[in-house]
Amino acid sequence: MRSNHEIDYRIYGEEMQYVEVELDPNETAVAESGSFMMMDDGVQMATIFGDGSKQQTGGLLGKLVSAGKRVLTGESLFMTTFTNMAQGKKRVSFASPYPGKIIPLDLLQLGGRVICQKDAFLCAAKGVSVGIALQKKLGTGIFGGEGFIMQKLEGDGMAFVHAGGHVFARDLQPGEVLKLDTGCVVAYTQTIDFDIQYVGGIRNTIFGGEGLFFATLRGPGTVWIQTLPISRLASRILQYGTTNRKEEGGILGGLGNVLDGDGW
Repeated sequence: MRSNHEIDYRIYGEEMQYVEVELDPNETAVAESGSFMMMDDGVQMATIFGDGSKQQTGGLLGKLVSAGKRVLTGESLFMTTFTNMAQGKKRVSFASPYPGKIIPLDLLQLGGRVICQKDAFLCAAKGVSVGIALQKKLGTGIFGGEGFIMQKLEGDGMAFVHAGGHVFARDLQPGEVLKLDTGCVVAYTQTIDFDIQYVGGIRNTIFGGEGLFFATLRGPGTVWIQTLPISRLASRILQYGTTNRKEEGGILGGLGNVLDGDGW
């Protein structure tokens, strides 16, 4: 039986998605600051410290500690709640911050806890705790792509996270190992053993262009994978915005730019 608020939802869009949450009277959704898109009349918005979960019942100090944990995971000190104060059902919508997919996570069905990358959280049912998960292994924390600190979503309600590009889930059997780029790990269930592995080989290290380490995930459990980490997208945009193309500056290079449309 759920102790968190039980919300209905629907996800719209393809590359730039948004999630519409349907609230019954007195139901509340909690969202990351800046993710709000629209809401029906009768929904009341309020700003709170931390995530509004039951762990914050220890007064002002407890709320400050909870908010401080959120800062460590790269999030804001504050979160926003949206409560249906009307008689009938009302809807509130939250938009993704960059091209990618919104992933619905039913924490009740996923063992009550999911570990995800630091900036993945978008919104959730009230009662879901958004905390921190520390990487216990030194190598994983230094070379794992996400650092020592990741987000931890706990509870038995619905939570929504966002990641770049196409996002899909992979179920791992007991003892099954999956190797992937460290930046492509979006989230995984608490039963997954997350570690890193050195790629190895001089040519791979110097010329591979894929980094020095794999992320290794050992089952049982579920892992969510993204095809386009935001760091990779930002790096490519920065590269094209601050450097000239290799063929620029020559006669043939200029002709090529005209032919492909870049010279106009």
